[in-house]
Amino acid sequence: MQKKEYKEELYKLQVELVKFQKEVIAKDLKVCTIFEGRDSAGKDGMIKRFIEHLSPRDARIVALGVPSQKDQASWYFQRFVPHLPSNQEIVFFNRSWYNRAGVERVMEFSTKEDQKRFLEEVGSFEQMLTHSGIIFLKYYLDISKNEQKKRLDDRKKDPLKQWKLSPIDAQAQKYWDAYSKARDEMFEKTSFVFAPWYVVHTDDKKDARIHAIKHFLSRVEYEGKDEKLLQYDHEIVCMFDPICYKKGLIFQ
Repeated sequence: MQKKEYKEELYKLQVELVKFQKEVIAKDLKVCTIFEGRDSAGKDGMIKRFIEHLSPRDARIVALGVPSQKDQASWYFQRFVPHLPSNQEIVFFNRSWYNRAGVERVMEFSTKEDQKRFLEEVGSFEQMLTHSGIIFLKYYLDISKNEQKKRLDDRKKDPLKQWKLSPIDAQAQKYWDAYSKARDEMFEKTSFVFAPWYVVHTDDKKDARIHAIKHFLSRVEYEGKDEKLLQYDHEIVCMFDPICYKKGLIFQ
């Protein structure tokens, strides 16, 4: 996608996002969207394009840091509950409770018993969210191993991007296979009928952003919705299904 085309398309989609936010405010809706994915897959940039022109009073990003001792001694989901949306609010989680199924598992920051309990409880937790009336969507941003290496190397060289490079990011390539295994089990056990995973291919950042926003808007209802604009590429955004592996829609 050329830069001019990308900007024009993004502008139209951001107008649609503003229309949706007006609907959220007018109808007292609650919206929660979580973004997970491999290191350097583009979560920050993706969320920025979603929220860029939304009212900051009614839309916010949640990016929690390392859990405190109190967090570690509490029910795992407890630290996330205060950040869930209230009426008229859209919340974007930049990483979420799925840390337990990903980085915590691979880097051994939690026990196997903790991880097992998480997989047993997360379905009930998310079902409560959807039953409470929250519009809830889960996106996993996927990236190829070669593209991840390229982006991580770029972060090392660019002084404006070095804040993005953490010690965990530096281990991403080394633990590629372990992250793949954790991701695949997460998809298998937590892609629920009421809260499925949507996988976004992000090797091309521009295409990924455009089609993720189109997909998001296609899943919600609001006045003045431009249906023709929201036709997304199913090769870029797909709902998780085991057949995705056979089709090469999930990077291994």
